[in-house]
Amino acid sequence: MAERSTAAVDVADNSDDTSLTAQADQSTADGVAKNRERDTDSDEVQESTRTDGAGTTSPPELHSGHKLARRYRLEECVTRLDGFSSWRAVDEKLRRAVGVHILPADHSRARSVLAAARSSALLGDPRFVQVLDAVEENDVVYVVHEWLPDATELTTLLASGPLEPYDAYQMVSQVSSAMAAAHREGLAHLRLNPNAVLRASTGQWRIRGLAVNAALRGVASDTPQRTDTEAIGALLYAALTQRWPYESDAYGLSGLPKDIGLIAPDQVRAGVHRGLSELSMRALANDGATASRHESPCTTPEELVKAIGEMPRIRPPEPAFTAPPEYQRTTYQQGTYGRQGPHPGVTQPITSPPPPLQSRTGKALKWAVSALLIAALGLGSWQLADALMDQGGKNEDPGQTQTNDGNDKSPKKPVSKPIAIQGARDFDPLGNDGSENPDEIDRLYDNIPGTYWETSFYRSADFGRLKSGVGVILDLGKVQDVGKVTVSFKGATSVELRAASGAATQPQSLDGYTKVAQGSGTTVALKPNKSLKSRYLLVWLTKLPLTEEGNYRGRVVDIKVTS
Repeated sequence: MAERSTAAVDVADNSDDTSLTAQADQSTADGVAKNRERDTDSDEVQESTRTDGAGTTSPPELHSGHKLARRYRLEECVTRLDGFSSWRAVDEKLRRAVGVHILPADHSRARSVLAAARSSALLGDPRFVQVLDAVEENDVVYVVHEWLPDATELTTLLASGPLEPYDAYQMVSQVSSAMAAAHREGLAHLRLNPNAVLRASTGQWRIRGLAVNAALRGVASDTPQRTDTEAIGALLYAALTQRWPYESDAYGLSGLPKDIGLIAPDQVRAGVHRGLSELSMRALANDGATASRHESPCTTPEELVKAIGEMPRIRPPEPAFTAPPEYQRTTYQQGTYGRQGPHPGVTQPITSPPPPLQSRTGKALKWAVSALLIAALGLGSWQLADALMDQGGKNEDPGQTQTNDGNDKSPKKPVSKPIAIQGARDFDPLGNDGSENPDEIDRLYDNIPGTYWETSFYRSADFGRLKSGVGVILDLGKVQDVGKVTVSFKGATSVELRAASGAATQPQSLDGYTKVAQGSGTTVALKPNKSLKSRYLLVWLTKLPLTEEGNYRGRVVDIKVTS
């Protein structure tokens, strides 16, 4: 059994804070409808996290209907705490709901809040709730961010029970990869808790308050990557067990029993997925307190992403099939309308239908049809005989000379042969980090049924309008004649075949590849219009299908290349 880790974790203060003036049922400050912003409660921050003073400045006196920059109309105050307030507002220029954090310009944290908001806005990652504006104006600093009316906090989801293994897997996978991308840009969250993680109606998980929530409360850490990693471990632990992995109750969840230390989720609740249980322990036990049966701890989100990639993929549950109701025979009988019903106890005679075509008209019709068939057969036989006689006459024409000496010099169509793929790599020149699931790339040509390489998930079929496409580069080993490339997808996908004609080295930019074919579907045969010699081929995905998870993702099952 592992000892309790001392890494920084936010623990909710469940006391009645009279400074929280907004008890609204409608929303949270980061845009989740029908949930008050618990993320702005006064939390305690443990050992390795330090906080600065909130200052003595009182929050600006604002009210519903007040406008900022003649544009943002304040609607409802949802939080008032530590000299700042959070509001639900309306952007009258774009006619959409937004959230706004407001604090005095002379507040001790005003400068750090502005810096954090602007850094978060520059990241532009759709997995985070986006900062739309950060302004200092008229002795007031305010930060405007997205409002997500269709999203639900993890806190709310866990109120009804733990998540299913597939949902927990998707949550930790998406949150870990998002935080890894943020840390690569030098940004940390430091207040990653169930109130900061949201699931949209499409199934995508999003994170709110990146850098900004910590700046508003003066939270800092000497080990930000480890702090966020342990927070992700706590989120996964709560998702699997519906318990908070520390002794104190927090976020509506009961803590662990006192004086027993940190125990694995599969020891807290029966039926917990073993791989996810160990993954949460690897993220939580960061002070050398890893249980002996666990592997080495994960101390950064990047290490956590790698550990998730090494796990067997957890498939979504099969949809339940509801059998249709049994056929119910009705008592309705055709042709009984307007007739007098039979008397009870009287047996009704059953009238048998007459034999077909036994009447005089029927017999005449049969003879007519027979005559037409005989005439048609005779006409067809005559035409066939006439055609054969014409062909024979042409063969006997002395002006025609037939040669059958086997020396036919007409060109023969080359036989198509398979071309082995010597290597492949992911190609994402328009993305933030230039990579797209490189660990799965060998599944493209492993000839194993059921395996596939997949892209990251996006909010629309056109890659969330972040880029024009992603793809994979195939290395054929040498310059060869390429006749056809057959690509099998999971879900109808639009794709282009691009080639680096005669290139001795692999091009590193999209401009180095010329489009030679395109198509769409689940199995697409890409044939160049003219002869193609190339060593490097680019299979470029341009439109993605909707997955069963509610997001958009390209999945390439297999690629075959023939000459």
